[in-house]
Amino acid sequence: MGYLAWLILGALAGWLASIIMGKDSHMGAIANIAVGIVGAFIGGFVFKFIGAAGVTGFNIWSLIVSVVGACILLFIANKISG
Repeated sequence: MGYLAWLILGALAGWLASIIMGKDSHMGAIANIAVGIVGAFIGGFVFKFIGAAGVTGFNIWSLIVSVVGACILLFIANKISG
């Protein structure tokens, strides 16, 4: 995947995860992109650990994996920050 695809997928995944986790009003566009990209790595690791495919390109499956990973990241960040 190219850099533009990573940015778009990261932005979508971060935005969806922030809505799911109730953090949408606290995060801006840059934070959504960062959370989405890091979430893609976390989601890919988790899904490969359980035997499923991780991020496979610019498709719906990769978006789902990224959103799950971003939700995990936001949950951990919320627990650490209190």
